[in-house]
Amino acid sequence: MDDKGSVGKISVSSDSVSTLNSEDFVLVSRLGDETPSSTNNGSDDEKTGLKVISEEGVSFKIVGNGSEQQLQRELEDVLMDPSVDDTGLKPEIGMDGIAGRDHCLPTTASPVPPGADPLSTPPPKVEMVLPVQTAQESELNERSYRADESSSEGSPGSPIPDEDSVVFSQLTYLGCASVNAPRSEVEALRMMSILRGQCQLPLDVTLSVPGVSEGTVRLLDPHNNTEIANYPIYKILFCVRGHDGTPESDCFAFTESHYNAEIFRIHVFRCQIQEAVSRILYSFATAFRRSAKKAVLSSQQPAPLTPDSDLFTFTVSLEIKEDDGKGTFSAVAKDKDKQSFKLRAGMDKKIVIYVQQTSNKELAIERCFGLLLSPGKNVKNSDMHLLDLESMGKSSDGKSYIITGSWNPNTPQFQAVNEETPKDKFMYMTTAVDLVITEVEEPVRFLLETRVRVCSPNDRLFWPFSKRSYTETFYLKLRQMERKERKSPASDTLYEVVSLESETEREKRKTTASPGILPTGPGTMVPSPPEDDEEEDNDEPLLSGSGDVSKECAEKILETWGDLLSKWHMNLSVRPRPLPALVRSGIPEALRGEVWQLLAGCHNNDHQVEEYRTLIIKESPQDSAITRDINRTFPAHDYFKDTGGDGQDSLYKICKAYSVYDEEIGYCQGQSFLAAVLLLHMPEEQAFSVLVKIMFDYGLRDLFKQNFEDLHCKFFQLERLMQEYIPDLYTHFLNVGLEAHMYASQWFLTLFTAKFPLYMVFHIIDLLLCEGISVIFNVALALLKTSKDDLIQTDFEGALKFFRVPVPKRYRSEENAKKLMELACSMKISQKKLKKFEKEYHTMREQQEQQEAPIERYERENRRLQEANMRLEQENDDLAHELVSSKIALRKDLDNAEEKSDALNKELLLTKQKLVDSEDEKRRLEEESAQLKEMCRRELDKSESEIKKNGSIIGEYKQICSQLSERLEKQQTATRGELEKIRAKVEGCERCSSLFNKEGRVRLAVGTTPTGDPEEMDEEKEGLKNQLREMELELAQTKLQLVEAECKIQDLEHHLGLALNEVQAAKKTWFNRTLSSIKTVTGTQGKETT
Repeated sequence: MDDKGSVGKISVSSDSVSTLNSEDFVLVSRLGDETPSSTNNGSDDEKTGLKVISEEGVSFKIVGNGSEQQLQRELEDVLMDPSVDDTGLKPEIGMDGIAGRDHCLPTTASPVPPGADPLSTPPPKVEMVLPVQTAQESELNERSYRADESSSEGSPGSPIPDEDSVVFSQLTYLGCASVNAPRSEVEALRMMSILRGQCQLPLDVTLSVPGVSEGTVRLLDPHNNTEIANYPIYKILFCVRGHDGTPESDCFAFTESHYNAEIFRIHVFRCQIQEAVSRILYSFATAFRRSAKKAVLSSQQPAPLTPDSDLFTFTVSLEIKEDDGKGTFSAVAKDKDKQSFKLRAGMDKKIVIYVQQTSNKELAIERCFGLLLSPGKNVKNSDMHLLDLESMGKSSDGKSYIITGSWNPNTPQFQAVNEETPKDKFMYMTTAVDLVITEVEEPVRFLLETRVRVCSPNDRLFWPFSKRSYTETFYLKLRQMERKERKSPASDTLYEVVSLESETEREKRKTTASPGILPTGPGTMVPSPPEDDEEEDNDEPLLSGSGDVSKECAEKILETWGDLLSKWHMNLSVRPRPLPALVRSGIPEALRGEVWQLLAGCHNNDHQVEEYRTLIIKESPQDSAITRDINRTFPAHDYFKDTGGDGQDSLYKICKAYSVYDEEIGYCQGQSFLAAVLLLHMPEEQAFSVLVKIMFDYGLRDLFKQNFEDLHCKFFQLERLMQEYIPDLYTHFLNVGLEAHMYASQWFLTLFTAKFPLYMVFHIIDLLLCEGISVIFNVALALLKTSKDDLIQTDFEGALKFFRVPVPKRYRSEENAKKLMELACSMKISQKKLKKFEKEYHTMREQQEQQEAPIERYERENRRLQEANMRLEQENDDLAHELVSSKIALRKDLDNAEEKSDALNKELLLTKQKLVDSEDEKRRLEEESAQLKEMCRRELDKSESEIKKNGSIIGEYKQICSQLSERLEKQQTATRGELEKIRAKVEGCERCSSLFNKEGRVRLAVGTTPTGDPEEMDEEKEGLKNQLREMELELAQTKLQLVEAECKIQDLEHHLGLALNEVQAAKKTWFNRTLSSIKTVTGTQGKETT
């Protein structure tokens, strides 16, 4: 391992290692938690720290309070410190406090390093070091590690003797899943969280990470050391770890391309020792680096080899192979005279690239970053189409690298090189291969432009053709970078690309005064969006989705549209008369979504909205093609540029739903651009409905049917219109051999949405929905007419380049786009004329077929019938297989139904038995209820009789009381009368009057003696007292009788309550209402009686 290469590039923004640009692979560390809080009073400046461990176990930590550059300079000073060399210490740099060495002691102390700032150095403390070691050291120390396995926290895995690797044990494999964005950290972390939460049967594994880029990551069984799976480093695209403070902090994952880069998978692991995650990612970063050689840090280290000059020569050869119908691929023929490959239409092909360095110091090629192809010449990066990479390896002699990719010419983007070319004519094809070269800072692209001729699939290869490859020599000029200029100090010999020039370009530069074709530098791999102030002669094409469309509009125009929409909504079946004139001027941006739906007839599409929600959950057979195209659709627009964002998600759903909805056509490249335009103006459900209308009702899907026959008819109609409206340009195109399908394919298939600014695209869709697909002819003729002067001055390649770059850029300004659309609307192209040209095309096709030799015609018809027969046989086999499968499924369903019927019959018998038991229980309960009712009725009668008896007693008591009261009153009245009589007699008697006062009391006079007889008076008083005593006795007896009656009443009420309680205790649940009603009646009668 390179000592300085271990320093790496440090950042606190992310925890991932990526090979996105194959430039500087960054390992991110988080060391804020390891820095002691006492240092600098726990300031926030302590962001980055590295630990250096020597072979003797001496370690120290550097805490950087400054910038990243200052930290790297201090590390370089430490690594180059002569005191370290003199003492024989060989420090290695690690990440996250984990040792950078592959072998280290279990625990180390942290003394202050010489030359370090004591204020920024943490106090000594014990550090934990993970059990990580190389494969060679693992083999030597395997016994000692196994002996200490029970006492240590981890043990290394078994050795991998075939390559230098680092082995990690105590890992758990949580599973894998497919991902759409293999380099998206957000999606990787999301899948990591899902797999960690859903994993039920984790698998214990040992991970072996190679130390070189040519190695292979291996998963081993920790019990028997057998290999479970392996992943070559060149297929691993991205590594990421879980964020600190989350449940995934002890997890890491990496993504890899699977099955020829059509599928991307993510593998998730969990570490029993959380600190091991940083060390594992560091090992991946080491494997990703270009230099695989280990350098010894010593003052006696020899200087690295320098090239004899700054020019490196490479020989790149291209070979095209076709399917020979026997299950193998054979190299295609190459014309000796015209140096052009002879291809056959409709055949699957493979591209084979041979790369060999022929001069200067040997530079190893790490991996192929991409294999691309495009029809035409002088094409740019955005027009190149990525092929599926199958393999990369070295030749048998070890001198050259062989890269192989598969090419399906039947896809729309390769339609130009899949159509038969006229005799004695040819066309160009551009192939590019992007390579990551050791010690070169950036990827290098080798571009090969070759001539090809496309012939019939049944043409035979005669002797003038030979199976040879096309070879081009490239001169790569490099400049050795100084230490300060490097992005990563991973190697002492890093170069940057100064220029890359082919032999053909050199010859052209020498023989002509023109500067020739600009060399394709590696930095131009991904074109950046052109700014609005760029000149038109810039070679970079305009990215799709460019241009801003303002929603501002004049009030009068909005009022006019508002009145029209109000009238239109009253009768949606009839379009208003002024509508076409308003649409030609352009629909206001704020109203486009509503007007487009009305023009397409999607105002009542609830059934299609429901159907869309069903379609998006179904599987699409073209899912991989849709996923690839999503990232290429409108990359210049903010809504669609983010991978995994809302825009791309909605766009993916619409394209997938349509591919399931239209099984005959499915998904075709170009649909995503039209769907993206619709998504910018309406929700995805409505956008899907309008897309279906455009494809079916407006005839766009017909262009993709019958081997693009209708599309070729449109090309013929366009050329005939050019002959009539622009005859001089038509003649020029005939002279240079430029046909309509070479520049107008995207115009018809994508409705101008793929390359032109959005302002112009939206206006074209306005006219299309209002007037039909024939509007494309108006716009195409307007484009050709406005560019006629420039096109007449170009040759074949210049015209194609002009259509690709300057034409779309010319209409970035709204003024130019408005003028173009006004010209397009002013051109009158009748449907009658288009029908006439269509008949001419079909007549021409029939004549061509008739002019063919009968044998060729019969052979072609025979091939067509054979293909139809094979297709029908295949369909028959599929139907037979489906029939057998359906019969088996029906038999299985029938068996299940019979089993279910038996189970239901048993359940029915049990239910019937339960019903009989329930009826018996019902009868028993009814009898008990009748008994309870009878008992309650008797108790009720008894209670009523007692209540009546008590009522009569109370009545008698009241009558006695009233009689006694009357008698008492009578006696009192008689007594008062007699008393008045006595008082009158006493007052009438002179002698007695002196003895009594007016109140009838005895008057005691001193010195006087009573004149009456005291005995008579006493007798009379005694008589009165006796009468009064008798009356009081009668009253007491009456009260006693009253109290006794009340006591009897209370006893009766107590007996009634006991009876009611007995009834309540004996009642059943279903009999509640009956007893409650009885109780209510009893209480009411009792109250009435009272």
